[in-house]
Amino acid sequence: MLYRLARSALFRLDPETAHDLALKSMCALGPAVALLGAGSDHGEGRTVMGIDFPNPVGLAAGMDKNAQYLDALAALGFGHLEVGTVTPRPQPGNPRPRLFRLVPDEAIVNRMGFNNVGVEELLRNVERSSYRGVLGINIGKNADTPLDRAADDYLACLDAVYERASYVAVNISSPNTKNLRDLQSRERLDELLASVMARRDALAGRTGRRKPLAVKISPDLDDEQIGAVADLALQHRVDALIATNTTTDRAGVEGHRHAAEAGGLSGRPLFARSTEVLRKLSSQIAGRIPLIGVGGILSGSDAKAKIEAGASLVQLYTGFIYRGPGLIAESRRALRG
Repeated sequence: MLYRLARSALFRLDPETAHDLALKSMCALGPAVALLGAGSDHGEGRTVMGIDFPNPVGLAAGMDKNAQYLDALAALGFGHLEVGTVTPRPQPGNPRPRLFRLVPDEAIVNRMGFNNVGVEELLRNVERSSYRGVLGINIGKNADTPLDRAADDYLACLDAVYERASYVAVNISSPNTKNLRDLQSRERLDELLASVMARRDALAGRTGRRKPLAVKISPDLDDEQIGAVADLALQHRVDALIATNTTTDRAGVEGHRHAAEAGGLSGRPLFARSTEVLRKLSSQIAGRIPLIGVGGILSGSDAKAKIEAGASLVQLYTGFIYRGPGLIAESRRALRG
């Protein structure tokens, strides 16, 4: 009830303004924000990628791009937080407006474009927080970095975040940075994975700590591309695949006044496609690499469907905007036992 009232007020505002206000308001609540949360963990722990997660329901990248709100978000009962996408250098992202609600469809279109404060400032924010739970840091390339130099940006971010991240997620699937999804082609992905996995192994040798590396993929891959991603992930011994990012497809939202806006669609219309990609990946991977299911989760039954399709963990974002903290508790309950 409380969140429904807050949502009603927030949804009268521009979406990006509402996003920032909601997160700042949670921080202003201080310890009281825990009253909105899902409560303590009750035998929900899972070990994935060699990491002990207190529960399987996490926050997807994009909600807290700059790691400014870790303490407030952690108090809501997430089992892990993934921040970013962060790039080596700060960048403003795409021009506003760049975030659009499709309320009847419980969906969002965004073309944010990796707007962020840069990796150095993100790490300062992490250190200022008291959060010491499982932290994923999602990394990408700057918009003005040529695609043939993309690996340089991923390596720079990996070097920077390695000590502080519990795991690192490589984002090659946002539709909002020009040509970024070309990195999912077999040849380019092979080259990128060779570079980042070699650097991760070198960092592990130098620090004595092997941090897992996950790759976040698009829901818009065809069967041949899904097979190529699975093959290369196995070949390069990637630690996890995150399925999926947002979609450029507009099936199911045709006719909405924001349907023609450029950007990635998330929320309920994404659920079926992202879950099907997850299921196909699971068939290809056959348990050899853990999968993280994200895309269109708006209920506990949606979260359970992701696990049944092959995921070991799930992540929330758009559903959290529409349903609020209650979705965390509902999803956790659905995944117990």
